Amino acid sequence: MTTGRDTVPLPELVDVVRSKNAGPYELTLDLIFTTRAQYELVKRDRLIGRRVIAELYGVPEADVGEPIFYDPARAVKINLRRPLTSGDVGETDVYGAQQHGPLLALRLPVAEEPPLPT
Repeated sequence: MTTGRDTVPLPELVDVVRSKNAGPYELTLDLIFTTRAQYELVKRDRLIGRRVIAELYGVPEADVGEPIFYDPARAVKINLRRPLTSGDVGETDVYGAQQHGPLLALRLPVAEEPPLPT
């Protein structure tokens, strides 16, 4: 996942990291990167993918959707199957708003900023 460069925790690279309900059976994870360069690095090198999310969340890779990259917002959206149906007995977060925690442990290489025009 890294290319020999130093890595930093994900929260240092994003403006937004959140989770939310995507229906009774799925959660959505959203990341909005602070810089275009960082977003492009993550997208180009596929630093966030199904395998990475499956490992972070301890779920089978088949339970994680392909990341959706949205260039205008520097955003990545990932859907994953909920461990329990929303509102089911034993389910503790009906809105899915507290499920982004594992993402905070993710470390990524920092993109090099392009030089300023002279």
